[in-house]
This record gives sequence, C-alpha cells and structure tokens, in this order.
Amino acid sequence: MTSLAGPRTKTRRRLDAGWSLLVSDAGQYAAPADIPSTGRRLPATVPGTVAEALETAGRFDRTQPLPLADRDFWYLLDLTGETPGPYRLVFDGLAVIAEVFLNGERILESRSQFVWNEVPVTLRGDDALAIAFRALNPHLKASGPRAKWRPQMISPPGMRMVRATLLGHMPGWCPEIDAIGPWRPIHLVRQGGIEVDELRMGASLNAEGHGVLDLSFRFSGRATDLRIACGTQQAPVMISAEGGLHAHLTLTDVKPWWPHTHGEPHLYPVSLIADGAAHPMGKVGFRNVSLDQSADGKGFGIEINAVPVFSRGAVWTTADIVRLPGGRADYEPWLRLARDAGMNMIRIGGTMAYEAREFFEVCDELGIMVWQDFMFANFDYPVADPEFAGLVRREAEDLLKSLQGSPSLTVLCGGSEIYQQAAMMGMPQKSWSGPLTEELLPAVYEEYRPDVIYVPNSPFGGAMPFSPNEGITHYYGVGAYCRPLEDARRANVRFAAESLAFAHVPEQVTLDAHLPVPAVHDPRWKTRVPRDRGASWDFEDIRDHYLQDLYGFDPARLRREDPVRYLDFSRAVTAEVTEATYAEWRRPGSSCAGALVWTLQDLLPGAGWGVIDSTGLPKPVWHGIRRAFRPVQVVFSDEGTNGLYVHVINETSSDLELRLEVSALRDGMQPAVSGTRDISLPARGSQSIAATDLFGAFFDTTYAFRFGPPSHDVTVARLMSGGDEIASAFHFPRGRMAAMHAANLAAELGNDARGPFIAISTDRLAQSVNLGFEGFIPDDNWFHLAPGKPKLVRFARHGEGDERPTGEIRQLGSSNVIRL
Repeated sequence: MTSLAGPRTKTRRRLDAGWSLLVSDAGQYAAPADIPSTGRRLPATVPGTVAEALETAGRFDRTQPLPLADRDFWYLLDLTGETPGPYRLVFDGLAVIAEVFLNGERILESRSQFVWNEVPVTLRGDDALAIAFRALNPHLKASGPRAKWRPQMISPPGMRMVRATLLGHMPGWCPEIDAIGPWRPIHLVRQGGIEVDELRMGASLNAEGHGVLDLSFRFSGRATDLRIACGTQQAPVMISAEGGLHAHLTLTDVKPWWPHTHGEPHLYPVSLIADGAAHPMGKVGFRNVSLDQSADGKGFGIEINAVPVFSRGAVWTTADIVRLPGGRADYEPWLRLARDAGMNMIRIGGTMAYEAREFFEVCDELGIMVWQDFMFANFDYPVADPEFAGLVRREAEDLLKSLQGSPSLTVLCGGSEIYQQAAMMGMPQKSWSGPLTEELLPAVYEEYRPDVIYVPNSPFGGAMPFSPNEGITHYYGVGAYCRPLEDARRANVRFAAESLAFAHVPEQVTLDAHLPVPAVHDPRWKTRVPRDRGASWDFEDIRDHYLQDLYGFDPARLRREDPVRYLDFSRAVTAEVTEATYAEWRRPGSSCAGALVWTLQDLLPGAGWGVIDSTGLPKPVWHGIRRAFRPVQVVFSDEGTNGLYVHVINETSSDLELRLEVSALRDGMQPAVSGTRDISLPARGSQSIAATDLFGAFFDTTYAFRFGPPSHDVTVARLMSGGDEIASAFHFPRGRMAAMHAANLAAELGNDARGPFIAISTDRLAQSVNLGFEGFIPDDNWFHLAPGKPKLVRFARHGEGDERPTGEIRQLGSSNVIRL
C-alpha cells in the first residue's frame, strides 16, 4: 500500500532517528524483555547496517572486516509520545533473518532481505519497537535440497538457501562484509489517509507519436471525484467490472524519453486528483522498447522508439559497501559521473543488491537505461520448495511494484551466470534452465513490466550460453583470457553484458591519501586487487599482460627499476585497451550492439575493477571510456591490405556538417601524407571512408605491404565542427612504443565565462598526456595530443581545493613535468 502525501493528508512518517543497537551472542536473548537494562547500546542509523553503526563507533574496519554472521543484533526504538490509535508499520527491507517486536510481542518474522513487510498495529502512546537480526550462520549451515552444482565463486554454499545479497560473500571480489540490519527505511503509517495499492502505470508512444498513459490501481480514502493528471491533461478514473480503478490518457503534445546519447530524457509528472487536491504519483517518460535480433536471429540490439541504440556503460556495484545506501544523495554523484562519461546504460547485476526507487528516478532524469538482474547468480536455486518460491515471487513483485512508470528500466534479467556456471561444469542444457528463470520470473515480468525486454539469464544464447557470437555474452577475450586486441572482432560479439575487467590503477592523489604503499607486492595493495577464487593469477596480472603487449616492457622489471613510470603505464594501458576495443565494436559493420564494462565503481581504494575509485574520483580509464563513448565519434580500423578506414558516427537527432582531417605523421610531427573532407552526416547516421580516398593516392597507412621502412609512426584523425575539434583518433602502424616521443609541451592557464581551462600544445605527438590537479576533474585526461591547434581542457570542481587549478602535466614519453 502506498500513502500519497499531498495537500489533504500526510500520514506516513519515516522512523529514522532515535535508534540504538545492542550486540549479543547468538540466541542469548529470545525477546526484548530478556535484555538487561545495563546492556551496552550504540547509536544506530536507520536505514543502515550493523557494520555502519559499528564503524561509526570505531568498532569495525571495512579494510579488515570482522565476521558478523555469528552474532545477534538488536535495534531498539522508544515510540513514546505517538498518538494512540491504529497504524501500520512498513519495513522496506530487513537484512536478513529478522524478528520484530512491539511492546514485547513478536509481530513479524522476515526471512528475506529483498521483500517489504507491512504489519497493522495499534499504538497506545508508550510503545517500544525492537528488531532482532538473528545470526545468519545457522541458516547458512542448514541442509536443503541437493544442489546440481556448487560454484566456487560464492562462499559459503548455503547462500543459495538465503535471500540476501552476495556482496560480502565472494572472496577475492569484494571485502567480506556481512549485510545485516534495517538497510531500507521503516515507516509508521497512520490509518485513514488516501492510499493507492496494486498500481500499474504504463507509458508508451502510439503509431502517431502520441503519449499513451494507462493506469490501474486500488484506492482507499474518501473522495467523490477522482481524476488522473499528466502534463497539461486530465482524465476521469473509471471503475472496472471487477471493481478496480483505471484511467487512460492520450497526450498529443508529449516529447519522447530518450537515452541522453540519442536525445533528451523528457519526463512528465503524474498526479491523482481527489476532490480537487493533487497527490503526486511520480513521473513517467514516454518511450517504446524493442529488441532487434538481426536478420540471422542471433543478435541482441536494443531499440528505443524504433531507433537502434548502441548500449554502453558499466555494471553497478554499490554506492557504499558498508552502508548499502539507497538515497538520492548517495546515487547521484556516481550516476552523474556515468552520464558524464557517455554511459547510457547501467546494469545492476545478480551478485549485487536491488537499489531503491531513487536510483531509477535519477537514471530517468539523466537518460541512463537500466539493465536490472533479479538477485540470482551462479547457484542452482531450490525453487521446487514452495516457501522459497513464494519468497522469490514476493521479491520480484515488490521490486517491479516500486518501478511503475520508470522509463529508464529497459531490460529485466533472470540472474547472472546460472546457465554459464552449469555449462562450464560440463552439465547438459536441461540443467541450465528451469522454472526460476523460465516460468516464475517471466510471469511476474509479464504482469508488472511487460513494456521492457526480459532475458532468462546473462550470458544467454549460442552453442554455449557464454558464446559471444550469439545473444548475450560476458566477454573477457580481451581481458581475463589475454586474447589479442583483434579478438574483439574475431569473437563476433553481439552484446556484452560484462566486459573488459582489469585492475585499474587510480590517480596518484587517491593512492597517496588512502593506500600509500608500494604497488603490487605490498600485502595491503594486493588485498585490494580482485581475483577469481582458486585462480593462479589476478586481474593485475591481466593488466600487466597488456602493458607488455602494447608497450613492450617487462612489467616486473619496470616496476622494480621505475615504479612511478610503471604506475603511469599501468594507468594508460587499460584506457588504451578500452578505447581500441570499443572502436572495433562501434564501427559501422560491427556485429556488436552494446557492451558494458565491469565495473562502475570500486569498493575500497586501490587497483580494483571500478572505472571510478571508491572515493568518487574517476580513474584514468574513465577518461578513455569518455572518449570511446562520444555520441559523435571518429574511429580507425586496420583492415590489413585493404588499408586504414576512418569511421564517423553521429548518434544524435540532428544532421551535422563536419570536417574530417587525417594526417600520417613521420616522427610524430611531419605530415607524410594528409587529406580532408567535408561530411554531411545525417542524424543517426554513419560513414566509412578509406584513408586513401582522402589522400587521393596509395599510401601504406597500415604498413601491411612493407615496401621498405615505414614512412610514418602515427596516423591522426580529427573531426571538426565549426573549427573546433569534437573527436579524434590515433592509429599506430608499428605499435605505440615506435611512436613514443619526448614531446615539448606548452601549457597556459586561462579563465572565461565557462570557468577555468588549460590550453596545451605540443611540437610532436605526446602520448597519454595527464593532468594532476587536485580538487578538479578535467573534461579530458590521459589523452594523446598531436601537433597543431592547442587543445583546451576545462575543469569541473571535485571536492575541496583551491579556486584556481594548480597541478602538474605529464606525458608517457618524457619525465619532464610542467607545473602550473
């Protein structure tokens, strides 16, 4: 039941303040009356977790977490002073095994972190509320139906029987922090207000492009006239033959909702008008979602409003591994950085936790599509057990009830790597699928959000469920499997719901403040590097493989002899690999319709998977992603003896007049050959051009024919609009080290109406130019710079610091530093 706060009534109050926490041995106290008055209590935050309360009290260290699953934890609240009468207590999420007591009487037992519970109560004015979170370990050791397989990634195996997040239970992936406590809000709702239940809200576009809004719901409260308002229009609420309420509006003047890379994410408020008083019901965006499986039926391409969208982004972890927060202020900084990097999709994977409605509201506003896994991963889940299946259905229903009308929700997925896990263990196909992902979850999807795409699992499709050339894959050919960069094309990837996992090195300012230890071999460093449990390598080894592949260094020797340079090349290499891979996937003619990097953010400071470090500062790879994800883009592809091709992409809704300039440079500075072309690029259009068409004559741009020594070491493409460079691309026919020059950089600070900037110029190619300006995020960093027009780099404030940027500019090819 949803209470609608408006001009007439405000009946819902969050019980956030006044809580205390008491820690006890497992089973020490059966009820609140057993707790002695002398028991030590700590202040606690609700919503929040036990780990958060202990950390605030100085009794918990997230970098060396103590196990919590062997204790009981009591949350206590004095409700004295509430007006006596009938109420409802609503618990949005209790993790994990919880008993709720009111005035000493047990009124609720909850066995899932992912369901909400509602209990009618009568308050007398001197009430006391207590929640006992029981030790999880006995439930993890309880026997259950025999599993067909046992994944090594998750520990302990009893997690398959418990409906709780897998965060904290994946050794090598994340700190082992148990999620325990009232992690979502608790509400006290006074009876008698205006309330809505069983809301269904669908917003779409019809064939004429008009917005269509359909609502159905149950209503409690007193009103003689009910209407639904959206935008500037209203419609009466009708009563169906079954007694339910529904309304239908057709809005002729709506603007569609788009991912921000392809248009504007327009939203419209919806209100219930009861006897003239407006009660907000949220916002909707009008859009249609469809799936393009290609002519061969093997593709997976998402279309929004009948327009193909190359989906790119990252897999979400959590805004804070200790708190597991769910508020707008927690989500927004991360999601804005995702949007600023050009990401138009975020996936919430099945190993994480469901996020609150506020997460989707921010994505609605920013124009970021959401791929939502249900929280199932790797295990053979016991859905034949009616009690377990009932919890699963409640969980799915509660999630989708909370997301009615949200336009950012685009894909619902039955979970992560269940099919892959069984297949990789040699089990037959009949063992991969089952009623969980093929029957139970699809039934809930069809009932609550049939406007989005449903897939049974990720990965899914192909001769094996993880085969990249059909359906959805988790692509780590470039990455964990150490395949050459060319594998991104050879694998014929259709859609990668995960890809390109590396131990990305943060900026030095983060290391200096939070991890000031020698890189790689210090145990404190190594504990922050992700690894697959049982593997003889970690993801730092993967990064080192590509450092040697792209730059020719022995990583171990470079680290011993020049640790600063080792870290800089480590920062540069993952950005280079990411840009090169996405250039392949985004070029016209590619089979790939989308790819998401693993992951968006780190859980602790260090060389984790995240492209943003745990402090909220973008890593160098984030800037490479930002270049790779530009809606208006230019990329190269090496087509061997067919030569070098230039691909220009325009994903926007506007026709563009552009100029393309391509130069092959000798010694990084002297044009051996060059050419330009004016291009009229239509909206949603692309164009591929052979470099020789621009040059007007044969030139061995890719050094494929090898007639004598190469005459250039880099080819540079610039895409210009009105005299300004909007995108660039670089091709290295003999590799990056052959074009590594000690360039002479010049830089000048400036300031205009848009804020501070730096104008940087060079006399020859400078690779991975990087700006370290504490308190500021440059709009480009770790970029290659070719001679010619100075590059303007603008700054956005990040945290606290000087009003005027001060810092250093470096490049890979030289130890010289420019200090400003």
